[in-house]
Amino acid sequence: MDKITALILGVFLLATSPIFAQQIPAAAQVSQLEDVHNKTCPVSGDAVAGSKMGDKPVTFEYNGKLYHLCCPMCIKDFKKNPEKYSKIAEDEIKAGKKQ
Repeated sequence: MDKITALILGVFLLATSPIFAQQIPAAAQVSQLEDVHNKTCPVSGDAVAGSKMGDKPVTFEYNGKLYHLCCPMCIKDFKKNPEKYSKIAEDEIKAGKKQ
């Protein structure tokens, strides 16, 4: 490899390294999400455990929190009005803590 090729490769790697470095924290953020631990799907009202998805619950991240849904179809509705559905899930948890 001649010096010019090595120089071009070095410049390319330096220029593209921030792009790849920015993608790594996204995976790390998953572990930092606060799990709401809702047991009822805020969209359908169905139970999350034993739902149509069986042992593979569907989750959706919104505002740094992880919400549990009964099926992938509910994700579309949750995305349309996340404030409404996140409040329903959080109200469920608050009501459970009062009992």
